[in-house]
Amino acid sequence: MAGDSQVHMDHDMEIGVTPTAVKKLPKHMREAQISTERTHLIADPIKKPRQRYVQKDGKCNVHHGNVQETYRYLSDLFTTLVDLRWRFSLFIFTLVYVVNWLFFGLLWYIIALIRGDLWHSDEEGWTPCVENLNSFVSAFLFSIETETTIGYGYRVITEKCPEGIILLLIQAILGSIVNAMMVGCMFVKISQPKNRAETLMFSHKAVISVRDNKLCLMFRVGDLRNSHIVEASIRAKLIRSQQTKEGEFIPLNQTDINIGFDTGDDRLFLVSPLIISHEINEKSPFWELSQAQMDKEEFEIVVILEGMVEATGMTCQARSSYLDKEVLWGWRFTPVLSLEKGFYEVDYNSFHDIYETNTPSCSAKELAATLREGQLLPTLSSLTPEPTKPYTLEPLSTHNPLTKEVDKGEEGERGEINGSAAALEDQPGLD
Repeated sequence: MAGDSQVHMDHDMEIGVTPTAVKKLPKHMREAQISTERTHLIADPIKKPRQRYVQKDGKCNVHHGNVQETYRYLSDLFTTLVDLRWRFSLFIFTLVYVVNWLFFGLLWYIIALIRGDLWHSDEEGWTPCVENLNSFVSAFLFSIETETTIGYGYRVITEKCPEGIILLLIQAILGSIVNAMMVGCMFVKISQPKNRAETLMFSHKAVISVRDNKLCLMFRVGDLRNSHIVEASIRAKLIRSQQTKEGEFIPLNQTDINIGFDTGDDRLFLVSPLIISHEINEKSPFWELSQAQMDKEEFEIVVILEGMVEATGMTCQARSSYLDKEVLWGWRFTPVLSLEKGFYEVDYNSFHDIYETNTPSCSAKELAATLREGQLLPTLSSLTPEPTKPYTLEPLSTHNPLTKEVDKGEEGERGEINGSAAALEDQPGLD
């Protein structure tokens, strides 16, 4: 039995199963070790999904809580009304008009009540403030007709009612203000360029591959409409938590990613889909990250495309983001542009397609160092003299004693080299 137990334990050790005795260790000793400079991970921990800072459709995943100074929203009432959702906007739009009509209808009813028009309207010789106004409903209808300038002609104000004339002026002025504000809010809300951003596309994935011997981070953008975005520009931000050397923790720190600001490549002529490239150089936050390190990092790349709508001239902004798991190392985008008879055709079915390509897994810093060493080796080999090649010396036009001494030294070295080569040729057994 003891031999069988030993055989089972050896078998467990061979296939990598934890022995029974090890399983009885305390919980804190059985937990996965934390990777440090002196230890290595035995088993990589499961990477938790990162919460997005910006959604794929461009909505910012940030909620403002504990806002005590709510009066600031009322100070900019127009923007507050425009930013509301459609159901709230329509509700407020209807409510404002109904309350306004009811309020002035009540005032017209009070004037008729005070003057006694409700009881003496049928008497001959009685001139009411408003003809045919004999109830609150008729006063409410007269308020609607006055503010909307319908004018059916059945209810009309008379000239012997000065208080009614003043109320008519006030309602006309306030009604114009209400119309301007509410119609303006609805017009701005309808013509908002947010809907224009729905036809601006971003690729589902971002890729990293080599372009011109340099690692580049790339993603694709496109515009589905024939009306173009004027003065389109694009920028990118790296969102990740950071801890300073002093120990300060900065959550969701924002770092600029250069995608052509210095060269003007960030200004786009977005007629067909474009691949936006970020060269990973010394100023890039990905300069020292290899493929293995990139897989362990937690970050988010936010891309922002801005421009003016050609039809309206209003500024439009489209946003998207890429999590760390959506940045693929060693892939490229499939071409979508083809030349047809008389025009170029864009195949948007392949807009998000990518294909795998040979890409070094080292960091951009290591790749640059390797390329520099590879460029120096051919240069050094070209500077090394070949011993079997004859040398011809041309006479110098100037008499420099230092030059003569150098030439004599070079001739001596060449003689030694030629003599060594001749001696090697004369030795037997080397043929």
